[in-house]
Amino acid sequence: MVPNPSIAQLLRDPVLLLAFGFGSGLARRGPGTWGSLLGLPLAAAWLHDLQGFALTLLVVTLVGIPICSHAARKMGVHDHSGIVWDEVAGQMLACLPLFWRPEAVNLVAGLGLAFVFFRLFDIAKPWPIKVIDRHVEGGLGIMLDDLLAGLAAAGCVFIALRLIG
Repeated sequence: MVPNPSIAQLLRDPVLLLAFGFGSGLARRGPGTWGSLLGLPLAAAWLHDLQGFALTLLVVTLVGIPICSHAARKMGVHDHSGIVWDEVAGQMLACLPLFWRPEAVNLVAGLGLAFVFFRLFDIAKPWPIKVIDRHVEGGLGIMLDDLLAGLAAAGCVFIALRLIG
């Protein structure tokens, strides 16, 4: 068990390096916020290629389950705050509505909106996100609550974009 890994320990374990968002999960304050920021350039890189985005999100999600599971076992904690790979996937999902009319959306403002909504849902964990967070174990549970937060955030982004025009 590694209670608080160092950069050197992360570099020795490539799975922990990924789980800790290339070190962003080591932030003393708001590691989930720093991890969420990693999802934004991934989403932005694919803004004009929905298939590429969907494939990237699928890969991030599917490899995230064993990555988070491995990290949780290694840390000895179900969902250690430093494990932020799940935030990357959830943040990407929150950006999905930006594809519907990318030409009408200011990229920075759209990403910012997705970021704010995702962080709100990820931190507040309203029902059913909180239930999933508490009752689904392992890598699947770690990933699933953030994917649900990302889905809720995506719904809010979609509505906001419709209201804006």
